[in-house]
Amino acid sequence: MTSPRFLPCLTLLAISATVLPAVNAADFPDKTIRLSVGYPAGGLSDVVARKLAEKVSDTLKVPVVVENRPGAGGTINIGEVSRAKADGYTLAFSATSPLTLTPFFSKVAYDPQKAVVPVIGVMYSPVVLLGTKALNANRYDEFIPAAKKTPGAVRWATSGMGTIGHIMFEQIAHDNALEMTLVPYKGGSQQMNDALGGQFEVFSTNVSATLIENIKAGKLHALAIGADQRLDSLPDVPTFKELDQPKANLKSNFGIFAPAGTPAPVIETLNKAFDAALQDQDIADSLRQSGNIPSAGTASHFQEIVDEETRNNQAIIRQAGLAAAK
Repeated sequence: MTSPRFLPCLTLLAISATVLPAVNAADFPDKTIRLSVGYPAGGLSDVVARKLAEKVSDTLKVPVVVENRPGAGGTINIGEVSRAKADGYTLAFSATSPLTLTPFFSKVAYDPQKAVVPVIGVMYSPVVLLGTKALNANRYDEFIPAAKKTPGAVRWATSGMGTIGHIMFEQIAHDNALEMTLVPYKGGSQQMNDALGGQFEVFSTNVSATLIENIKAGKLHALAIGADQRLDSLPDVPTFKELDQPKANLKSNFGIFAPAGTPAPVIETLNKAFDAALQDQDIADSLRQSGNIPSAGTASHFQEIVDEETRNNQAIIRQAGLAAAK
């Protein structure tokens, strides 16, 4: 039995254990924040992350240091950040796919539903369906009849199995009862080179400044795009929703994540700082010039996007009868 003379000390310790996290959260931040980017230096994600880091540093009055941790489609980065201390000083800039798509196809070293929590959505990158010079069609409503006419003859390239472009392929094939040949590449670089050479008829990929240039030069034909609305940079390209293909209206969402267990007040502080940064005209212009759309909003809104994306991807995977990761 505990001696009565120790009870005040035990009570004080219990109170301290309850109060200290709140005090730490209230003092946040008071040291350097690390923003870990799951993609190589020099790409759009890296550029955007560094611009955000600069703005957030000015707002929070502490350094925000960007570190690149590329590999395995962003899963390495999410895994590392998920194991960091949940205090708000280690964050991940990542696509949502390491949480909402990759775990259905590959084993990952974290629980996609419990490893990290959203801080804020940063942007979304529309997924475009394009025709090459090998395709005898310039519009989506010409492509579908052509594909039906010659089952299996249309080759559809993606940047890999289990990517969002692959999910789009499965959904469109299902919705239109099409038989096409899937051509998965290992990444997007060779895929683009072969697209320009007409090595396949169609392909799906995320929008980019280079892609837009090739479309405007007439080297590729944009048939449809996954986006909330038509892009200013591609005003003649309809969304899949317009084409009555809402389940194929897919896009890659990107945002900031923190380790699970990060205190809610810390998440709120970070959310407000990043939200303010995303209002910066320079950052918004950088995104729109490459066809990407700024997101922002609350952490709970971003969580809803992640949850909905997970459910939709799982439904498409099951519908297509694709093997899930064990």
